[in-house]
Amino acid sequence: MRRLLPGVNHIDTSDYYGPHVTNQIIKRALHPYPDDLVIVTKLGARRGDDKSWIPALSRQELIDGVHDNLRNLGVEQLDVVNLRVGEVMGPSEGSIEKPLSVLVELKQQGLIRHLGLSNVTPQQLTEAQTITEIICIQNLYNVAHRDDDAFIDALDDQGIAYVPFFPLGGFTPLQSSALDRVATSVQATPMQVALAWLLQRSPNILLIPGTSSLEHLRENLRAASLELPANAIAELNVIYKGLAARQPIS
Repeated sequence: MRRLLPGVNHIDTSDYYGPHVTNQIIKRALHPYPDDLVIVTKLGARRGDDKSWIPALSRQELIDGVHDNLRNLGVEQLDVVNLRVGEVMGPSEGSIEKPLSVLVELKQQGLIRHLGLSNVTPQQLTEAQTITEIICIQNLYNVAHRDDDAFIDALDDQGIAYVPFFPLGGFTPLQSSALDRVATSVQATPMQVALAWLLQRSPNILLIPGTSSLEHLRENLRAASLELPANAIAELNVIYKGLAARQPIS
């Protein structure tokens, strides 16, 4: 077994990444898995032949998705499955009872240990909690995109983990002079500052920054020991206020 770097015990994945490739790589690299490793996968989409993302929320698609994840990860039970709904870059209102109920059945069969939600609104969480326990929410959030501020605080009050996707901006990496200035002042990279800001934002936040190399992974991990002073956090608020006002960030 190849060991993970110290402090890494949470992997975010999906069998529709690739598709199948990511889970197969995880299995090849880490199976049998360390006892403390939690692998979180997600369902609700599939890849089209043209590389597009297509909703996959029918009963059979969800059942097939669970079994694909089990097979390609090489496990008998999935630690956590997030139900992914909404649009490509954000949630949309509407009932999620039907697809979630399918996953609850699979949980009752012992194929899933815990359930979470991705790309959802507070109202959809409330609906979901009438059906089953939800242990985590995975939504778009970062230093420049803070629509979920109140949601994060409410989740923290309930002891529910919040896992921001695109913590570094995603398809459009975070860039601002404020981020650069703070990074220089604390002798870190702008991306380390963006991750450190998230870790200091709320104790229920778990990070899933993508990594393209071992050195990139080590760079991300160093953000965990970076403590941003109050004046640096105040400076970073310029990013959000500037975007909210639709004005250039200085």
